[in-house]
Amino acid sequence: MPTYWLRHRTAYEYQYPVDLASHLLHLRPREMPGQRVVSTRITCLPAPDHHTEAPDHFGNPATRLFLAAPHTAFEVTAESLVEVSFDAPPAETPPWEAARSAAHDAEAAEFILPTSSIPLLPVTRDYAAPSFPRGRPVLLGLMDLNARIRRDFTFQAGVTSITTPIAEVMRTRRGVCQDFTQVMLSALRGLGLPARYVSGYVRTRPPQGEPRRRGADQSHAWVQAWLGPRLGWAQLDPTNGIVVRDEHVLLAWGRDFSDVSPLRGVLLGGGAHSLTVNVDLVPEGEN
Repeated sequence: MPTYWLRHRTAYEYQYPVDLASHLLHLRPREMPGQRVVSTRITCLPAPDHHTEAPDHFGNPATRLFLAAPHTAFEVTAESLVEVSFDAPPAETPPWEAARSAAHDAEAAEFILPTSSIPLLPVTRDYAAPSFPRGRPVLLGLMDLNARIRRDFTFQAGVTSITTPIAEVMRTRRGVCQDFTQVMLSALRGLGLPARYVSGYVRTRPPQGEPRRRGADQSHAWVQAWLGPRLGWAQLDPTNGIVVRDEHVLLAWGRDFSDVSPLRGVLLGGGAHSLTVNVDLVPEGEN
């Protein structure tokens, strides 16, 4: 079972003092089958006046911070040691129509609905349809769609933002992991198949012959798709066209990015701000 050392640092600098701040963090990896959190800690500067740890609506570890003293900078560093080895998907799965018929199961129902950032669009539904002919096993359909997104879309940073509509990504066929994840979620939900937005990290490797750059890794996003109440969820990474096994670390899942944002908050004051994010995900012993 691979073990990874994870470090995620987020730093804000504000134009004017922030008088009050309340922050919600999803930065502690989730304990679940296939993933064991050996250790985890979060440090903050300045230290919060109030700090709580409690699961959110989806069962994800959530940290809530409240700062009552004026500050012009805010820094959060999360460090974890995580063992990962997710099971391979089942060899046999029911027809995709059976998984769709079970979409209103209590575990899956809320992940079939549209959200403001992941609407149900004819263009994404029609794109997915060839992967799901009548009677096809649901996992085969999912893997085909996963591979098609990897083939048909070009990874290009800087051409989209967190607010870029899915319809625009479908038009340009360019974007990053969040865009491809949202395309797949819209497509599956449009067909009536529940699917969850997953946030976390994926192992990256430097170019051959070059040293690994500290802090150069990034957050990642992928999909959990419903196989039915007996088999649960399959994890697929459309950015890389692969099934999630032992090179991903999972933080949280929800309906869309807004449910699992690593750090979000409400501030009184501050004005304009600058943001710096540094991420490292490396096998234990290489850090």
